[in-house]
Amino acid sequence: MDKNANKSRHDSLETKERLKIKKHEMQCQPPEERRHNFKEVPYGYSPEEAVEEAKRCIQCKRPYCIEGCPVNIDIPAFIKLIEEGDFLGAAKKIKETNSLPAICGRVCPQEDQCEKVCTIGKRKDTPSVAIGNLERFAADYESKYGDIHIETNKGKGKKIAVVGGGPAGLTVAGDLCKMGYSVSIFEALHEIGGVLMYGIPEFRLPKEILLRELKVLEDMGVEIFTNEVIGKTMTIDELLNERGYSAVFIGTGAGTPRFLNIPGEELNGVYSANEFLTRVNLMRAYNKSEYDTPIKCGKTLVVFGAGNTAMDAVRTGLRLGYDDARIFYRRSRKEMTARLEEVHHAEEEGVKFEFLINPIRFIGDENHNVTAVECERMELGEPDESGRRRPIPIKGSEFITPIDAAVIAIGTNVNPIVPTSTPGMNLNKWGYIIADENTGKTTKKGVFAGGDIVTGAATVILAMGAGKKAAVAIDKYLETGIW
Repeated sequence: MDKNANKSRHDSLETKERLKIKKHEMQCQPPEERRHNFKEVPYGYSPEEAVEEAKRCIQCKRPYCIEGCPVNIDIPAFIKLIEEGDFLGAAKKIKETNSLPAICGRVCPQEDQCEKVCTIGKRKDTPSVAIGNLERFAADYESKYGDIHIETNKGKGKKIAVVGGGPAGLTVAGDLCKMGYSVSIFEALHEIGGVLMYGIPEFRLPKEILLRELKVLEDMGVEIFTNEVIGKTMTIDELLNERGYSAVFIGTGAGTPRFLNIPGEELNGVYSANEFLTRVNLMRAYNKSEYDTPIKCGKTLVVFGAGNTAMDAVRTGLRLGYDDARIFYRRSRKEMTARLEEVHHAEEEGVKFEFLINPIRFIGDENHNVTAVECERMELGEPDESGRRRPIPIKGSEFITPIDAAVIAIGTNVNPIVPTSTPGMNLNKWGYIIADENTGKTTKKGVFAGGDIVTGAATVILAMGAGKKAAVAIDKYLETGIW
């Protein structure tokens, strides 16, 4: 018999066996416990669970999962290493292209990226391989049992400034440092991390894990300057012309909160999601026994919006002590943009979802504290420019709900400080920086940009993908001098 034919039969049989293995879901804290604490919700895989889940990967000839990953991790390779029990090898393989695996394994929407295009997930009877859970496992295992040193090339003698210490900036800094450049990050706040530090709650991304990942960059030699508001303390032109930087990458994000523009938004107890989550994270409200964070607590909290940030805010409210934490959304459940996993966790914890509701005004007392919100019922009309059906008010449907606090989580706008202080850099009509999608090049020589400051609010992993593309383009520009 032909050896290749025999091998083909063996591979086919092996694939059939792999497809019979059931997907391993991560175990979580019980809802009635976790709603009262800020500990991480999922426990993560045990080594045995990780190996079994890794066996579900059929090692496709064309791994669509790599194409679905914005940072192009060699997913089949690291999963194979986990299957073989080489957990440190798996972590090393991931870190070849992703310096922040413990973060990505926790907060990336894998269901819309690598796992969405997983070959076995396209079958009706087999869910996709849990790629994100396996990435998290490898990163966490390495933190406990190993210390993988990331190799960097010899110094190239040129300095690069990275403005903004969020996901895009951290990625471009790490990749350029590997290439041998001297990299400096300039961060406006007193801690780097961007949305990873001030936006994502402790129960989804523990600060201990974030700081561990950030330390890797420092160990690689990345220089970090905090409390530096570029555009105020110094300009992009000063970095290029006076500070000796050969190129600048801008990754300052879309950090300006968007409001409802209704009466009463100025009342005490009405927060933007940015302010609410930043106070909780950077002022350590999650550690209530040691920190007295100035944030209002009470009985009823209403969060307006239905994205991931809204889920973070409403679940944070529960943990701060609100008995009644609700989501008010002007569309239906079908139009929600939050990850299904986050919605599921919120519902398990007791969050109430109320749909087709739009706020009209906030009502306050004589001390300017919010006490209620007036809303109106909605119905869905024809789709708007977003592709979602447009909400239309129903006349005479107004009602008032007593509340102690409200969080507005309906999106963000551009952070204008750097764009408006940098001559020669073109912006679009919304104020975002115009940059090439594949290189991050702006219209100003030597200046690159990526992440939310270019695309508007998006995901952590997409910002990281933009950072990787920009790092390659910066290296090419500095090597050739061609703009």
